[in-house]
Amino acid sequence: MQNKKINSTFKIQNLKCHSCAHTITIKLSDLEGIKDVVVNHTVCTVSFLYDDGTALTLAKILLYNLGYPMVGDKNAQLTKVKSFVSCAFGRINN
Repeated sequence: MQNKKINSTFKIQNLKCHSCAHTITIKLSDLEGIKDVVVNHTVCTVSFLYDDGTALTLAKILLYNLGYPMVGDKNAQLTKVKSFVSCAFGRINN
């Protein structure tokens, strides 16, 4: 029996451009239990399918560590700086 995946969309902070979206898409897609990642930098959302609560938790932690916390989560200055680094990484690899 195949696991049913859950589809969710989340608003995230610090998403500035297509390069940021590219980084998020690549990094989230590498996580086990996550697939079909779609990032919309215009409305600051990320959507993906996930297997279970563990995969969702790992995705949220990854987003935070990249500098893109969920709306409502802490967004300290260091987190904002991380988003600029992630954005630059996306520009280099895009």
